[in-house]
Amino acid sequence: MNVAIIPARAGSKRIPKKNIKLFAGKPIIAHSIEKALASDCIDQVIVSTDSEEIAQIARHHGAKTPFLRPSSLAADDTPTMPVIAHALSELSFSKEIHNVCLIYPTAPLIETCDIDVAYTSWVNTNKDYIFSVVSYAYPVQRALCFNAEGEVSMLFEEHLNTRSQELSHTFHDAGMFYWGRKSAFAQEKAVFSAQSSVYELSRWKAQDIDTPEDWDCAERLYRINVLGD
Repeated sequence: MNVAIIPARAGSKRIPKKNIKLFAGKPIIAHSIEKALASDCIDQVIVSTDSEEIAQIARHHGAKTPFLRPSSLAADDTPTMPVIAHALSELSFSKEIHNVCLIYPTAPLIETCDIDVAYTSWVNTNKDYIFSVVSYAYPVQRALCFNAEGEVSMLFEEHLNTRSQELSHTFHDAGMFYWGRKSAFAQEKAVFSAQSSVYELSRWKAQDIDTPEDWDCAERLYRINVLGD
């Protein structure tokens, strides 16, 4: 059995009620739930939350909420891995689970086909995880920073004169979905390691949502690439 687990706590500070804020006409978490339910590789969709309001919305859109997450695992600084491990320990059918797909609730650009293709490419390998990544649009080796006085410096001064074509391609976590063995999640094994594979997404398919500006960017991407506006 494969399950999707969507961690969705209450208490977002920068965007109040972020996980259930309306996005394209429905709570943003509904996009993650519905795409997971449509997957041929996922048997059940579980939402881990500390909020009965979020739980009710999750159930309305087809997910199951067999438990409420304790407040000790719902703080601003709570890592995701203990949340998933807790969810697995709470599920009565945990022994039947082979693989887990962690999906974030604020991933409205997620596509079922990507969930399924990533799973198919990974499931028969010896890797613990496969997760979605996006390439940086500009070489990170040329990144700049500046201090309180506005003084500019390079993060990697050794690459001041390195040609772009000679720099390594770099990627960042798309913050969307992560397939993993149940045992890896239960043991809270590191995702960013040699025991992981990656599934590259097009840049327009991912948008981290932490601020109102991020939210606006995600809505624009959704209108252009999903609705075709």
